[in-house]
Amino acid sequence: MDLVTPEIGLIFWTTLSFLVLLFLLRKFAWKPILNSVNTREQSIKDALAAAEAAKREMENLTADNERILKEARAERETMLKEAREMKSQMIADAEEEAKAKAEKMISSAQAAIETEKKAAIAELKAQVASLSVDIAEKVVKSELSDKDKQLKLVADLLDGATLK
Repeated sequence: MDLVTPEIGLIFWTTLSFLVLLFLLRKFAWKPILNSVNTREQSIKDALAAAEAAKREMENLTADNERILKEARAERETMLKEAREMKSQMIADAEEEAKAKAEKMISSAQAAIETEKKAAIAELKAQVASLSVDIAEKVVKSELSDKDKQLKLVADLLDGATLK
């Protein structure tokens, strides 16, 4: 039970030991411990500030990335629209050129057909004339070969002719 009711000597020596320990701690350990705590506190504050700055920087980068993505999408859409327009223009030009070539070919074919038709008609006329002359020659030969037929032909012609 001595510990529950300490004597004055024990209290004195305990107090004196505590004060000496407190003095020694204050003299040698207190400043390094406080410096260490202050340094740690400052590094935590710096880390928090750096984290906050990094967070703001990430937000800025995210916003920049979104802006760049929007610009890239708009540019892509513009390029696609221009490509579609170019394709349509090229198709229209090709169709127009093909139509012009077709019309030119048709007109040249019609001209060639007309030329061939005229040549065929001319050749046909020449053949008809030749055949007519040949037939007329044969008819005249057969008609004029006989003297009686000649006289009859002259008489028929004279009867059919009237003087005016």
